[in-house]
Amino acid sequence: MENNRVAHWENVFATKASNEVSWFQDKPETSIQLIQSCKVAKDAKIIDIGGGDSYLIDNLIALGYTNLYLLDISENAIERAKERLSSHLDKVTFIVSNSLDFQMKDTFEVWHDRASFHFLTDEHEVQKYKSNVLQSLKSNGNLVLGTFSEEGPEKCSGLEITQYSVEKLEAIFGEDFELENCFTEEHATPFDTTQDFIFCNYKKI
Repeated sequence: MENNRVAHWENVFATKASNEVSWFQDKPETSIQLIQSCKVAKDAKIIDIGGGDSYLIDNLIALGYTNLYLLDISENAIERAKERLSSHLDKVTFIVSNSLDFQMKDTFEVWHDRASFHFLTDEHEVQKYKSNVLQSLKSNGNLVLGTFSEEGPEKCSGLEITQYSVEKLEAIFGEDFELENCFTEEHATPFDTTQDFIFCNYKKI
């Protein structure tokens, strides 16, 4: 299963340009605002999970953040991001891994995930993900999560996904995290369609 996932995403990032995928945003305003609302220092460790070659890191650098981590399962995605960010390599650590298996000595002030978590459709994987978030976040660290809502798509990039409501997210994270903010939002894709997301900002208890 893992090899199939890797092959799928390597193919996506080998064959499609940044603006040829549904999740493209040249300026991911919601993610930026939620990260800013965490009120962490500009040198705080912030990790973007499953970020691919998205432009979140570029925008955070422009805002003065200097200790950024970009994780993606696709080496092609990471290489594209590295090339684009070649003048800022001192501010970004690039990690080729999935969100379940990577382990680092570093702990983070902010864990950001937009449109990666919903690809986990197995309960065991969801719990493993949560465990990794808990291990990876500092005390009082922030989990910023954007995922498809119950009004959103049932598939993405040809893959099954899990739709979420605030109640479903609370059932997973509520015991260990305090919910600070949650709302739904329509994302306009490059193909003139919309996708309904739910965004939640959690604080680790």
